[in-house]
Amino acid sequence: MRIIAGTYRSRRLEAPPGWKTRPSSDRLRETLFNVLAPRMEGASFLDLYAGSGAVGLEALSRGAAKVTFVERAPEALKVLRRNLEQLGIASGFVVRAESVEAFLRSAAKAGQKQAPHEVVFLDPPYDAAEEYATTLGVLGGGPGILAPGALVIAEHRRKERLEEKYGSLKRTRLLEQGDAALSFYVIEAGAAGT
Repeated sequence: MRIIAGTYRSRRLEAPPGWKTRPSSDRLRETLFNVLAPRMEGASFLDLYAGSGAVGLEALSRGAAKVTFVERAPEALKVLRRNLEQLGIASGFVVRAESVEAFLRSAAKAGQKQAPHEVVFLDPPYDAAEEYATTLGVLGGGPGILAPGALVIAEHRRKERLEEKYGSLKRTRLLEQGDAALSFYVIEAGAAGT
């Protein structure tokens, strides 16, 4: 694994051992960030189920002002922190060592006191399919979590079909690559709650 482009281009990243954490492939990350390029400069990026941090680190490399990494697995957290250290990144990020559910619950309680996120990426373990509906449902109905015009992207198995809508989130694009897919969601025009 490596950083594809930007400040840390071509720098190698560690991945957690074993099969429980499945890092996004370089090719899929390149596709994702080709789409996100116009949104990255100065963005607030939320990397849910962060694993090694590869997606959030790519966002920092490409100009995101702040990345919040949310990961609860101890082994993945060690690798994420090592990747930050090896890249020499000392600011512009927050690591939240907790479950996505706990993070979203506290973010919803904080409401407007918390800076909303402009880009949200989620990639739950493939064997935790229920996490997609739960997380996208909260994001689609949670005030203060998403900035106006925010984009939410879910990486999932190509053969696993996500819903077209989760609360006020509506899918606008589906990109498929190999066995993986990226579903892009935005808040529907006129939807309240963000």
